Amino acid sequence: MKNIQNKWLRGAIPALLLHCSIGTVYCWSIFSQEIADYIGFSKGAVEWAFSFAIFFLGMSAAFLGNLVEKNIHKSSLIATICFTLGMVGTGFFIWYGGVHNHSVLALCGIYVSYGFVMGVGLGTGYLSPVKTLMLWFKDKKGLATGLAVAGFGAAKALASPIMQKLLGENQNGEIYKMFYILAAIYFIMMFVGHLLLAKPADWVEPQTKSKEEGIWATLKSKPLSNYIGIWLMFYINITCGLAIISQEKMIVKCIGLAGVVGLVSTISAIFNAGGRLGFSAWADKLKDRNTIYKLIFILSIVSTVLVLCTKGIQNGDGNIFLVILVLTLIFVVNAGYGGGFSNVPTLLHDHYGMGNISAIHGITLSAWAFAGLTGNQMATFIVKHTGEAFENSHGVMVNPIGYQNVLIVTMILYCVALALSMFLVRKSGKALEQK
Repeated sequence: MKNIQNKWLRGAIPALLLHCSIGTVYCWSIFSQEIADYIGFSKGAVEWAFSFAIFFLGMSAAFLGNLVEKNIHKSSLIATICFTLGMVGTGFFIWYGGVHNHSVLALCGIYVSYGFVMGVGLGTGYLSPVKTLMLWFKDKKGLATGLAVAGFGAAKALASPIMQKLLGENQNGEIYKMFYILAAIYFIMMFVGHLLLAKPADWVEPQTKSKEEGIWATLKSKPLSNYIGIWLMFYINITCGLAIISQEKMIVKCIGLAGVVGLVSTISAIFNAGGRLGFSAWADKLKDRNTIYKLIFILSIVSTVLVLCTKGIQNGDGNIFLVILVLTLIFVVNAGYGGGFSNVPTLLHDHYGMGNISAIHGITLSAWAFAGLTGNQMATFIVKHTGEAFENSHGVMVNPIGYQNVLIVTMILYCVALALSMFLVRKSGKALEQK
């Protein structure tokens, strides 16, 4: 009974506190336009703050994976301090940009605060609970990590109404105050999570001469092409997910649902979180966890092909069947995007064991870093340079051909990812699981 209590008190609850806090990085789109207007820059210029945050999330996870491996208390404290300090800094530079409009210093300060400082908090905070959860939930590792990572995905749905209310209460444009309030709330949540987080008392870390030697030797225990395949299919899944999710609002408006964009966004966030939990729990019952990735890519390809063949985005306005097809695509991509995240640590565990899992998972999250720079920007480039924007019957400027072209590129990439999953990533079974 005590062990059951500990796995929730020392594993699941602190993981949710940490991930539900840092996952709010995905709320950037809610207030990015307001920030751009307040400091006097274009929305495109401000959007780079989010790209930098995702980039430094992945890179800090890659470089600080060894720290997480050695000391989860130190890494979770670093996450708490960096994430909330970055949020306070973002608020300060928004205030400064309001006082000194068009200030490059304000824009760069937001890049550093939201992008770099918060990014370091995101990377260490994302990694810290994962191995601990797998140690506590030995028989249901996927379910456990899926639960925490689902918290990261659900954070947007949970925090969006709060942020909208805070924005509404600052009609005079003092948006920076929202960041101060949120920083205080998330500091309390993350600090409590930091205090509670602990590995099982009977766990003893495997000894190696050096962590670097341990990681390299572990990766070489299988052909290096196996790890390269995992990294690449993870990168492609995130890139495609971000490309479609970044255009989600405009696609929804294009098919005549401008009045319910917020509702669709909330539902897609639920699918994102549900995919993280559902796909990882399902994978616990499979001999080879890589089967889940094959399923994710096949579902993504099929739903994309259906929209492309029917020209669902171009012809969807007023056509119920096509609207359903497009919404299905959005929800499937969100679920697969989330499921790709939650299955990575357990897939790596099945292949390489528990010994250096935090460090190897951290290195693998570098794929997230590069996808954060390429996914959104790729979609924006395609929409900007292909098709033609026009005002639809609802008075909204849309570019349906541009959105369809984004789908053509993501479909090709999903096919590449499926091929990698089938031919480069070897079957793992669960033979490498350490007792």
